[in-house]
Amino acid sequence: MHKSPIIELGGIEFDLSIILMLIVTCVIVFVIAKLATRNLSVENPGKMQNFMEWAVEFVQGLITSTMDWKKGKHFLSLGLTFIMFIFVANMLGLPFGIVTDYHSPEHAHIFGKEIVSVTKEFADKPGIEEVGVAWWKSPTADASVTMALALIVFVLSHFLGMTKNTKSYFKHYFQPYWFFFPINLMEQLAKLLTQGMRLFGNIFAGEVLISVLLKLGALGAVGWVASILGLVVWQGFSVFIGAIQAFVFTILTMVYISQLTESHEDH
Repeated sequence: MHKSPIIELGGIEFDLSIILMLIVTCVIVFVIAKLATRNLSVENPGKMQNFMEWAVEFVQGLITSTMDWKKGKHFLSLGLTFIMFIFVANMLGLPFGIVTDYHSPEHAHIFGKEIVSVTKEFADKPGIEEVGVAWWKSPTADASVTMALALIVFVLSHFLGMTKNTKSYFKHYFQPYWFFFPINLMEQLAKLLTQGMRLFGNIFAGEVLISVLLKLGALGAVGWVASILGLVVWQGFSVFIGAIQAFVFTILTMVYISQLTESHEDH
Protein backbone atom coordinates (compact mmCIF):
# COMPACT_ATOMS: atom_id res chain seq x y z
CA MET A 1 0.00 0.00 0.00
CA HIS A 2 1.14 3.53 -0.74
CA LYS A 3 1.68 6.04 2.02
CA SER A 4 -0.53 9.07 2.63
CA PRO A 5 1.01 12.56 2.28
CA ILE A 6 0.95 13.62 5.94
CA ILE A 7 2.42 16.88 7.19
CA GLU A 8 2.52 18.38 10.67
CA LEU A 9 1.16 21.81 11.57
CA GLY A 10 1.23 22.93 15.18
CA GLY A 11 1.87 19.37 16.34
CA ILE A 12 -1.23 18.07 14.52
CA GLU A 13 -0.92 15.72 11.55
CA PHE A 14 -2.88 16.53 8.37
CA ASP A 15 -3.43 14.09 5.51
CA LEU A 16 -3.20 16.28 2.40
CA SER A 17 -4.76 13.65 0.14
CA ILE A 18 -7.90 13.56 2.28
CA ILE A 19 -8.14 17.36 2.34
CA LEU A 20 -7.65 17.46 -1.46
CA MET A 21 -10.25 14.77 -2.12
CA LEU A 22 -12.82 16.35 0.21
CA ILE A 23 -12.45 19.63 -1.69
CA VAL A 24 -12.80 17.80 -5.03
CA THR A 25 -15.90 15.97 -3.77
CA CYS A 26 -17.52 19.21 -2.58
CA VAL A 27 -16.77 20.94 -5.89
CA ILE A 28 -18.23 18.07 -7.96
CA VAL A 29 -21.41 17.93 -5.86
CA PHE A 30 -21.77 21.72 -6.05
CA VAL A 31 -21.31 21.73 -9.84
CA ILE A 32 -23.89 18.92 -10.28
CA ALA A 33 -26.41 20.78 -8.11
CA LYS A 34 -25.72 24.07 -9.93
CA LEU A 35 -26.07 22.53 -13.39
CA ALA A 36 -29.29 20.77 -12.39
CA THR A 37 -30.97 23.89 -11.04
CA ARG A 38 -29.69 26.77 -13.19
CA ASN A 39 -32.45 26.62 -15.87
CA LEU A 40 -35.48 25.17 -14.10
CA SER A 41 -38.46 24.57 -16.37
CA VAL A 42 -41.85 22.98 -15.86
CA GLU A 43 -42.68 22.48 -19.56
CA ASN A 44 -39.26 21.41 -20.84
CA PRO A 45 -36.97 20.21 -18.03
CA GLY A 46 -33.41 19.28 -18.99
CA LYS A 47 -31.65 15.98 -18.28
CA MET A 48 -29.85 17.35 -15.24
CA GLN A 49 -33.09 18.77 -13.82
CA ASN A 50 -34.78 15.39 -14.35
CA PHE A 51 -31.88 13.69 -12.56
CA MET A 52 -32.08 16.07 -9.61
CA GLU A 53 -35.86 15.69 -9.38
CA TRP A 54 -35.40 11.91 -9.35
CA ALA A 55 -32.77 12.23 -6.58
CA VAL A 56 -35.05 14.47 -4.51
CA GLU A 57 -37.99 12.08 -4.87
CA PHE A 58 -35.72 9.15 -4.00
CA VAL A 59 -34.54 10.79 -0.77
CA GLN A 60 -38.12 11.84 -0.03
CA GLY A 61 -39.09 8.18 -0.29
CA LEU A 62 -36.32 7.22 2.15
CA ILE A 63 -37.57 9.77 4.67
CA THR A 64 -41.24 8.79 4.44
CA SER A 65 -40.28 5.14 4.95
CA THR A 66 -38.77 6.03 8.34
CA MET A 67 -40.86 8.88 9.76
CA ASP A 68 -43.90 11.07 9.23
CA TRP A 69 -43.34 13.48 6.31
CA LYS A 70 -44.47 16.49 8.38
CA LYS A 71 -41.44 15.94 10.60
CA GLY A 72 -39.17 14.42 8.01
CA LYS A 73 -39.45 17.14 5.35
CA HIS A 74 -36.99 19.28 7.32
CA PHE A 75 -34.29 16.64 6.69
CA LEU A 76 -34.69 16.48 2.89
CA SER A 77 -31.69 18.74 2.25
CA LEU A 78 -29.61 16.78 4.76
CA GLY A 79 -30.46 13.46 3.15
CA LEU A 80 -29.86 14.76 -0.39
CA THR A 81 -26.50 16.21 0.64
CA PHE A 82 -25.40 12.99 2.34
CA ILE A 83 -26.37 10.67 -0.51
CA MET A 84 -24.76 12.85 -3.22
CA PHE A 85 -21.61 13.60 -1.22
CA ILE A 86 -21.01 9.99 -0.17
CA PHE A 87 -21.76 8.57 -3.63
CA VAL A 88 -19.37 11.00 -5.35
CA ALA A 89 -16.73 10.39 -2.66
CA ASN A 90 -17.06 6.62 -3.08
CA MET A 91 -16.57 6.90 -6.87
CA LEU A 92 -13.46 9.10 -6.88
CA GLY A 93 -10.98 6.31 -6.22
CA LEU A 94 -12.27 4.10 -9.06
CA PRO A 95 -11.22 5.66 -12.40
CA PHE A 96 -7.54 6.32 -11.67
CA GLY A 97 -4.97 7.09 -9.00
CA ILE A 98 -2.19 9.64 -8.66
CA VAL A 99 1.00 8.36 -7.01
CA THR A 100 4.35 10.11 -6.62
CA ASP A 101 7.55 8.29 -5.69
CA TYR A 102 10.17 9.72 -3.36
CA HIS A 103 13.72 8.31 -3.55
CA SER A 104 15.17 10.14 -0.55
CA PRO A 105 13.82 11.84 2.57
CA GLU A 106 15.47 15.12 1.51
CA HIS A 107 12.99 15.49 -1.38
CA ALA A 108 9.92 14.63 0.70
CA HIS A 109 8.67 18.20 1.15
CA ILE A 110 5.60 20.13 0.01
CA PHE A 111 4.68 23.75 0.67
CA GLY A 112 7.94 23.95 2.63
CA LYS A 113 6.73 21.24 5.00
CA GLU A 114 8.22 17.80 5.54
CA ILE A 115 6.04 14.84 4.49
CA VAL A 116 6.47 12.99 7.75
CA SER A 117 4.91 9.74 6.52
CA VAL A 118 7.68 9.44 3.90
CA THR A 119 10.62 10.46 6.09
CA LYS A 120 9.42 8.08 8.81
CA GLU A 121 9.25 5.23 6.28
CA PHE A 122 12.85 5.87 5.19
CA ALA A 123 13.93 6.04 8.85
CA ASP A 124 12.10 2.83 9.82
CA LYS A 125 13.30 0.83 6.80
CA PRO A 126 16.99 1.55 6.07
CA GLY A 127 17.93 0.52 2.54
CA ILE A 128 14.52 1.11 1.03
CA GLU A 129 14.88 2.68 -2.43
CA GLU A 130 11.59 4.55 -2.83
CA VAL A 131 8.34 5.37 -1.07
CA GLY A 132 5.12 5.82 -3.03
CA VAL A 133 2.61 8.44 -1.91
CA ALA A 134 -1.04 8.27 -3.02
CA TRP A 135 -2.66 11.66 -3.68
CA TRP A 136 -5.90 10.56 -5.36
CA LYS A 137 -8.28 8.14 -3.63
CA SER A 138 -11.80 7.95 -2.25
CA PRO A 139 -12.00 10.13 0.88
CA THR A 140 -14.47 7.61 2.31
CA ALA A 141 -11.65 5.03 2.27
CA ASP A 142 -10.30 6.84 5.33
CA ALA A 143 -11.84 6.06 8.72
CA SER A 144 -11.45 9.64 9.98
CA VAL A 145 -13.77 10.92 7.23
CA THR A 146 -16.48 8.28 7.66
CA MET A 147 -16.39 8.55 11.45
CA ALA A 148 -16.67 12.34 11.17
CA LEU A 149 -19.78 11.91 8.98
CA ALA A 150 -21.22 9.42 11.48
CA LEU A 151 -20.42 11.80 14.34
CA ILE A 152 -22.41 14.55 12.60
CA VAL A 153 -25.42 12.22 12.48
CA PHE A 154 -24.85 11.14 16.09
CA VAL A 155 -24.66 14.69 17.46
CA LEU A 156 -27.56 15.95 15.32
CA SER A 157 -29.92 13.08 16.16
CA HIS A 158 -29.22 13.26 19.90
CA PHE A 159 -29.51 17.05 19.93
CA LEU A 160 -32.90 16.82 18.20
CA GLY A 161 -33.96 14.07 20.60
CA MET A 162 -33.04 16.12 23.66
CA THR A 163 -34.67 19.32 22.38
CA LYS A 164 -37.68 18.08 20.39
CA ASN A 165 -38.59 14.90 22.25
CA THR A 166 -37.07 15.47 25.69
CA LYS A 167 -39.25 13.26 27.90
CA SER A 168 -39.26 10.20 25.62
CA TYR A 169 -35.58 10.66 24.75
CA PHE A 170 -34.35 10.32 28.33
CA LYS A 171 -37.04 7.78 29.23
CA HIS A 172 -36.01 5.31 26.53
CA TYR A 173 -32.60 4.80 28.17
CA PHE A 174 -34.36 3.12 31.13
CA GLN A 175 -36.75 0.91 29.18
CA PRO A 176 -37.99 -1.72 29.59
CA TYR A 177 -36.33 -1.63 33.07
CA TRP A 178 -33.96 0.83 34.73
CA PHE A 179 -31.04 -1.63 34.78
CA PHE A 180 -31.08 -1.68 30.97
CA PHE A 181 -29.47 1.79 31.02
CA PRO A 182 -25.89 0.57 30.30
CA ILE A 183 -27.12 -1.60 27.42
CA ASN A 184 -29.16 1.23 25.89
CA LEU A 185 -26.19 3.57 26.26
CA MET A 186 -23.86 1.09 24.54
CA GLU A 187 -26.43 0.68 21.77
CA GLN A 188 -26.18 4.37 20.93
CA LEU A 189 -22.37 4.26 20.87
CA ALA A 190 -22.50 1.12 18.73
CA LYS A 191 -24.69 2.94 16.18
CA LEU A 192 -22.04 5.65 15.85
CA LEU A 193 -19.26 3.11 15.39
CA THR A 194 -21.06 0.81 12.97
CA GLN A 195 -22.40 3.61 10.76
CA GLY A 196 -18.93 5.07 10.24
CA MET A 197 -16.93 1.85 10.05
CA ARG A 198 -19.38 0.10 7.69
CA LEU A 199 -18.86 2.80 5.07
CA PHE A 200 -15.09 2.89 5.62
CA GLY A 201 -14.69 -0.90 5.52
CA ASN A 202 -16.57 -1.38 2.26
CA ILE A 203 -14.81 1.41 0.36
CA PHE A 204 -11.34 0.71 1.79
CA ALA A 205 -11.59 -3.00 0.96
CA GLY A 206 -12.58 -2.14 -2.60
CA GLU A 207 -9.57 0.12 -3.11
CA VAL A 208 -7.22 -2.48 -1.61
CA LEU A 209 -8.46 -5.05 -4.12
CA ILE A 210 -7.97 -2.57 -6.98
CA SER A 211 -4.34 -2.11 -5.85
CA VAL A 212 -3.84 -5.88 -5.81
CA LEU A 213 -5.33 -6.23 -9.30
CA LEU A 214 -3.06 -3.46 -10.64
CA LYS A 215 0.01 -5.29 -9.31
CA LEU A 216 -0.94 -8.38 -11.31
CA GLY A 217 0.37 -6.52 -14.36
CA ALA A 218 3.91 -7.12 -13.09
CA LEU A 219 3.49 -10.87 -13.71
CA GLY A 220 3.75 -10.56 -17.50
CA ALA A 221 1.20 -10.96 -20.31
CA VAL A 222 -1.03 -13.34 -18.35
CA GLY A 223 -0.93 -10.96 -15.41
CA TRP A 224 -1.92 -8.03 -17.64
CA VAL A 225 -4.93 -9.90 -19.02
CA ALA A 226 -6.00 -11.01 -15.52
CA SER A 227 -5.47 -7.48 -14.22
CA ILE A 228 -7.58 -5.84 -16.94
CA LEU A 229 -10.40 -8.39 -16.72
CA GLY A 230 -10.40 -8.20 -12.93
CA LEU A 231 -10.46 -4.39 -12.94
CA VAL A 232 -13.37 -4.24 -15.39
CA VAL A 233 -15.45 -6.62 -13.28
CA TRP A 234 -14.48 -5.19 -9.92
CA GLN A 235 -14.89 -1.53 -10.88
CA GLY A 236 -18.38 -2.25 -12.18
CA PHE A 237 -19.18 -3.99 -8.91
CA SER A 238 -17.58 -1.12 -6.94
CA VAL A 239 -20.03 1.35 -8.52
CA PHE A 240 -22.84 -0.82 -7.15
CA ILE A 241 -21.16 -1.06 -3.73
CA GLY A 242 -20.57 2.71 -3.63
CA ALA A 243 -24.21 3.43 -4.46
CA ILE A 244 -25.47 0.92 -1.89
CA GLN A 245 -23.25 2.36 0.84
CA ALA A 246 -24.45 5.92 0.11
CA PHE A 247 -28.03 4.62 0.35
CA VAL A 248 -27.36 2.70 3.59
CA PHE A 249 -25.66 5.66 5.30
CA THR A 250 -28.50 8.02 4.34
CA ILE A 251 -31.35 5.77 5.39
CA LEU A 252 -29.60 4.94 8.68
CA THR A 253 -29.36 8.68 9.29
CA MET A 254 -33.12 9.02 8.88
CA VAL A 255 -33.79 5.94 11.02
CA TYR A 256 -31.63 7.23 13.89
CA ILE A 257 -33.24 10.68 13.75
CA SER A 258 -36.68 9.11 13.67
CA GLN A 259 -35.96 6.84 16.65
CA LEU A 260 -34.84 9.74 18.82
CA THR A 261 -37.39 12.37 17.79
CA GLU A 262 -40.59 10.31 17.70
CA SER A 263 -42.32 9.04 20.82
CA HIS A 264 -44.63 6.04 21.12
CA GLU A 265 -47.60 8.44 21.00
CA ASP A 266 -46.58 9.45 17.46
CA HIS A 267 -47.18 5.92 16.15
